[in-house]
Amino acid sequence: MKQLVSLVLLIFLVSCGSKKSADELLTEANTNLKEDKIPESVVLFEKFIDEYPNNEKAPEVINQLASVYQNKLIKNLSDTESLEKASSLFRKIYDDYPESNYAPTGLFMSGFVLANELNNYDKAKETYNLFLEKYPNHELAASAKEEVENMGLSPEEILRKNVAKEN
Repeated sequence: MKQLVSLVLLIFLVSCGSKKSADELLTEANTNLKEDKIPESVVLFEKFIDEYPNNEKAPEVINQLASVYQNKLIKNLSDTESLEKASSLFRKIYDDYPESNYAPTGLFMSGFVLANELNNYDKAKETYNLFLEKYPNHELAASAKEEVENMGLSPEEILRKNVAKEN
């Protein structure tokens, strides 16, 4: 029995001792990203988010991961799955880290992906309106208003609309 307890304790200590620090995970993830080792980088970013959700760099890491998905860099995911994950991660920044400098941009980008890449206009409009309610003076507020006004329109329709406003 004493040997069993010692073995369990040893396994526990070894597993705890092998845990990488937040900085080590980030360094390795970013190195993998630069070396185009996307799956390895994604695993490390996700591990960082799971293990260090209270780290001051967490919103930035989520933003990086969302960008990987938005750029459809993961080969075994469909474009739609990748974009849905990107929108969800951008929204997570706002939901989980509302005081972060990344929160406004995360919320805006969630709406942008929903509107312009997934054509989910109802959810996009809801997201942009929340953005405008929470951040009416943000540098992206004018863009959010324009996105809502032109949502679903073709470039030609937007041009006609703008020309009509000028006359």
